[in-house]
Amino acid sequence: MTSDSKIKSPSMPPQTQEKPGIESQMTPRPLYQAPNYRGSGKLLDQVALVTGGDSGIGRAVCVLFAREGADVAIVYLQAEQSDAEETAAAIEREGRSALLLPGDVTISQFCESSIEKTVKKFGRLDILVNNAAYQQTHERLEDISDQEFELTFRTNIFGYFYMAKAALKYMKEGATIINCGSITGLEGNKTLIDYASTKGAIHAFTKSLALNLADRKIRVNCVSPGPIWTVLQPVSKSAEKVAKHGVDTPMKRPGQPEEVAPAFVFFASNADSSYISGEVLTVLGGQTRAS
Repeated sequence: MTSDSKIKSPSMPPQTQEKPGIESQMTPRPLYQAPNYRGSGKLLDQVALVTGGDSGIGRAVCVLFAREGADVAIVYLQAEQSDAEETAAAIEREGRSALLLPGDVTISQFCESSIEKTVKKFGRLDILVNNAAYQQTHERLEDISDQEFELTFRTNIFGYFYMAKAALKYMKEGATIINCGSITGLEGNKTLIDYASTKGAIHAFTKSLALNLADRKIRVNCVSPGPIWTVLQPVSKSAEKVAKHGVDTPMKRPGQPEEVAPAFVFFASNADSSYISGEVLTVLGGQTRAS
């Protein structure tokens, strides 16, 4: 089966996994290599740190950043080690260096140490991508425990705050911060109340931080995808819902990570987006109502 035929598949096989999930166990595997994408040195010799870079959108972003000439540090949970190693190998195949940083973004000290290790390894930090996320569907608000509600917020917005605060110690004029939002943060979602709330917070965080950092000439933007084929789906939904993921979009299918990653390159590249900050860019498979 060709890459294009996989991308155009209208539905996926029913499947589930235990959290945090391993991308290599998904069927079919999410597409991240973007064979039609040609690098042009937009990020040559820059350094990026990507949270949740072991798989999904984060992995595809790491690969395209490397293809554009950047070295990349990858933050991920220890349980995702095998996925992270695959991402590191993909970065190295692009001719760039990777740094593996296992740990938990809900802990501020880990975020600080990750930034410091990145700068110690590569000598600088130009791009921060906040992408790590926790998600779980629930039919009723009462089904969300206090502990899970806190975990969702600590992962999805506290971690973004911790990383950005630590990164700003080293970022210079021309640096960029790119957050990963979601269509759910613009429209809400019936069964993702806590997750959607954090994504709305990420959008507001993006716009507020962009205003705050304008005088320092550091840009902050957000990519907000719709339904994308990542391991976040089989670890948070029933097998039946996983199979229907994305089929209600105008394109009748979920997007692939490699289809989202170029939006992150766009925001990371001063050649492309030097006059854009505080933007929330949706990638929705043809949906237009929240654009």
